[in-house]
Amino acid sequence: MPVSSVTGRRLAIVGVSLLSLVLCCGLAWWQWERYSSANGTFQNLGYVLQWPLFGLFPAFMFYRIRKLRIRAEEEPEEAPAPRPRKPAPAPVAGEDDELAAYNRYLAELNARDHERSPDKP
Repeated sequence: MPVSSVTGRRLAIVGVSLLSLVLCCGLAWWQWERYSSANGTFQNLGYVLQWPLFGLFPAFMFYRIRKLRIRAEEEPEEAPAPRPRKPAPAPVAGEDDELAAYNRYLAELNARDHERSPDKP
């Protein structure tokens, strides 16, 4: 990706974050005015505290995504190790033939499932 594209994207994100903060602080001020008026309630006071947090959220998400991306780039990528297969259970003396056939069928289904998706735990 070209450097100017990355810089432009970062500037756009910073701009949106600042716009969000300014807008939400304006809404907090509006709620403070409503709280200070004769018919203000504690709900308005709650909004005064809540709006700045909403305004800071885009900046926090930008920081968090950037931090996770840097961490992912630093870690070496490892291929998932194949899971060891369990041996098929040995038939128990006196076990019902129908039950033994069902257990073999289940073991076969399990083996097929692991062949299709070896990376799943």
